[in-house]
Amino acid sequence: MSDQKNLIIAIALSLAIMLGFQFFVDAPRQERMRAEQAAQKAAQVTTPADGSSAPTAAGQTPGLSAMPNVPGAPVVPGAAREAVVTQTPRVVIDGKRLRGSINLVGGRIDDVVLPDYKETLAPDSPAITLLSPAGSPHAYYAEFGWTAAPGDTTKLPGGQTRWSADREVLKPGETLTLRWDNGEGVVFTRAISLDDNFMFNVVQGVENNAGKPLTLFPYALLSRHGLPKTDGLYILYEGPLGVFRPKADEKGTMKEVPYGDLAKDKTSEFDSVGGWVGFTDKYWLTALVPGVEQNVKARFTHAGTAPAERFQVDWLGGGVAVPAGGKAASSSLLFVGAKQTELINRYEERHQIPRFDLAIDWGWFPYLTKPMFFGIHWLYGAVGNIGIAMLILTVVVKLLFFPLAYKSYVAMSAMKKLQPEMQRLRERHGENREAMQKELMELYKKEKVNPAAGCLPILLQIPVFFALYKVLYITIEMRHAPFYGWIHDLSAPDPTSWINLFGLLPYDIPAIFAVGGLLHILSLGIWPIIMGVTMALQMRLNPQPPDPVQQKIFALMPVVFTFMLGSFASGLVIYWSWNNLLSIVQQIIIMRRMGVKIGGGADPEAAKK
Repeated sequence: MSDQKNLIIAIALSLAIMLGFQFFVDAPRQERMRAEQAAQKAAQVTTPADGSSAPTAAGQTPGLSAMPNVPGAPVVPGAAREAVVTQTPRVVIDGKRLRGSINLVGGRIDDVVLPDYKETLAPDSPAITLLSPAGSPHAYYAEFGWTAAPGDTTKLPGGQTRWSADREVLKPGETLTLRWDNGEGVVFTRAISLDDNFMFNVVQGVENNAGKPLTLFPYALLSRHGLPKTDGLYILYEGPLGVFRPKADEKGTMKEVPYGDLAKDKTSEFDSVGGWVGFTDKYWLTALVPGVEQNVKARFTHAGTAPAERFQVDWLGGGVAVPAGGKAASSSLLFVGAKQTELINRYEERHQIPRFDLAIDWGWFPYLTKPMFFGIHWLYGAVGNIGIAMLILTVVVKLLFFPLAYKSYVAMSAMKKLQPEMQRLRERHGENREAMQKELMELYKKEKVNPAAGCLPILLQIPVFFALYKVLYITIEMRHAPFYGWIHDLSAPDPTSWINLFGLLPYDIPAIFAVGGLLHILSLGIWPIIMGVTMALQMRLNPQPPDPVQQKIFALMPVVFTFMLGSFASGLVIYWSWNNLLSIVQQIIIMRRMGVKIGGGADPEAAKK
């Protein structure tokens, strides 16, 4: 009965991983391919050049309005982003970690490139483009402004307003001031500064010389045209998100509204004191952060139809009184960049941004994924290689779980030692399984052996495995992190394949077997094969189940795992191989101490010692 339980556990674990692979990888990959095709079509159709919609005030209190369709000049089919950028006057952004420009028409931050990050590992790969102006394919930009209460006819700046600037280049530590006079005695200013990383500080000012008091409502928005390309995996959230606090002394609650849900519901609204809203991608984030104590109404909105649809996140602040002859201002922050863990944490502390760390999707078990990440990151600082840091951390984890693993391996060695006696019982009782099972239980009791203890190493390894998988998949620090030899990106699958003898034959892998191809699962690289071999060797050290059918199933498990994990991140496969090797060494040492031959049965020489 114990062997049957072990078989059920093993099959359940195998099925869980196989079904998980199909559910979390294959099915979303097909959905991702369909999304990519839609995105490609979106780049070739005519879409509105100016599709943002500023939130408006209703009555005397801040409110929200539906997003109207704003007409604009159509995009020329196939128009390049660079051509659109050059059509309007701009102030150059010359940051240490981001480059681009600010559009003086509308005063938008709509051109941001991250020179530290490339799209691929190719030497001539372009840098990551994060924001693009309205009118270009996949437009994505930030806008700030004011809105007035219904009935107030004050002329306000908008998406087509031509601002003047006091400098031509914005550098870290400097302040760019935009200015616009509405011709009715009201002057609007926008002071923009940038730190050494990815955070803009935006202060909107109003100088009222109109002879009557004004009440204006500040707003900020992020507009995204077309459905963005996402990985489509359920282990990672990509889309509109925000943290909202009903009260200033509360930590806040994360809200996520996927693109598909937003396209159906059109609008989601939230009240908050401070907080933040934004769009998150796998590695990149844009976020709008109002004042810490500012009462805001935030919303996620959708307008239009695919492929010319638009997604928007924004917040609308409370009314700001501007007396006649007086001034007023409203400040906020804009994050545009990579989701670096330490940087995100520093911003959360420095600017008191509630739960800004949740911008990184640590999953349902952050108490596993976060220590895993920080452990690797700390070791990386000491050894200078993410892969080596990961291998060292595996040793540390092994040491932490050594007492439990030791008991398990002792039980497995005891089972291995008893296999000759178990075989004699099977021969003695033949088909009388009830009698054989009874004597097996007596044998286990006599030798003080727990047959279920052998499953413990696998059960301990699975949470660590998934935590490492999450870390390798979501963190920017692991992106394009090299190991040694042919592994140039630990977050990507092993690039080699048996199909061309791991690069020895002078031809490339056919597209159908390449990453993303229909038969990629059959294209095994060197490290997946190493992992399969080490797993098979480790299972040879384990006691064999009495049933021949069970033995065949267990013998197939390394093959199944090899093909399943072959398309996973190479860092994960290297970890599994290294973990198998450590387990083999540990198990051999314990078996020898217990007088068990590696091939099975008792070792007389070891027993004498």
